[in-house]
Amino acid sequence: MVINHIKENIFDCGHTACLGCGEALGAKRVMQVAGKNVITTDATGCLEVFTTRYPESSWGVPFIHSLFENSAAVASGVEAALKALGRDGETKVIAQGGDGGTADIGLQCLSGMFERGHDVLYVCYDNEAYMNTGVQRSGLTPFDCSTTTSPAGKVSWGNQHRKKDIPAIAVAHGIPYVATSSVAFPRDIENKVKKALSITGPKYIQIHVPCPLGWRTLPKDTIKIAELAVHTGLYPIYEVENGDLTSVRRLHEPVPVEEYLKPQGRFAHLFKKEGGKDQIRKIQEVADDNIKKFKLKY
Repeated sequence: MVINHIKENIFDCGHTACLGCGEALGAKRVMQVAGKNVITTDATGCLEVFTTRYPESSWGVPFIHSLFENSAAVASGVEAALKALGRDGETKVIAQGGDGGTADIGLQCLSGMFERGHDVLYVCYDNEAYMNTGVQRSGLTPFDCSTTTSPAGKVSWGNQHRKKDIPAIAVAHGIPYVATSSVAFPRDIENKVKKALSITGPKYIQIHVPCPLGWRTLPKDTIKIAELAVHTGLYPIYEVENGDLTSVRRLHEPVPVEEYLKPQGRFAHLFKKEGGKDQIRKIQEVADDNIKKFKLKY
């Protein structure tokens, strides 16, 4: 698929994202595919902050900054207004949010959007913590990850919960399209956004977007680390259409999770403290469970 919107500056340069920001790369790819005839809402968070510093904006389409929790609700209202004006199907609506604004404080609005059947694409940029407000743990923070509210220490290994399975929650609502993707695979993002926008009804795409600041990684390694998340099985890439699993990015030979964890400062404690190898084995079990569940291995 050839992207022909690049010169239209739908998501323009000059924003203030950190070097190597996966979220900026993901949002740019989403919007290039969506094109000009789009209205987007965006929850409070990194993406809103670094793209809309008054009086400047990186957005070449109508952009509405919602509260932290209600991007899906605002998008629902926009979609209903377009329908009342007889413009439904003519202008697409995309709601956006980070993992905290999606999986935690925004979950009720997202669920409502799904239940009411609004023709909206919701995109979650999953960088696995509340990065804009200080790298606090979210429902999508991975197991054993150290954050400012789940810090690793003498008696703690960091966050002790597996990632909340928001794609499965979306599927349980009976919506027509759910997908995961990663900033490491831009063509995959393009194809899934294009497909989602061709479907009438609520859609959900969750994109893995590493954060060098919060993950304590080198900016130049963002894509490499995103690839490793997929190649280990920790972040499976798949599509569910009308409740059926229709596509999976398979792995020839899964990479040990240790290779993904080592470059990240948020997992440094696993390689320093006694008992770290046992914790790494638990994380490997998470990857192995995904490999088995989604039949990721060829």
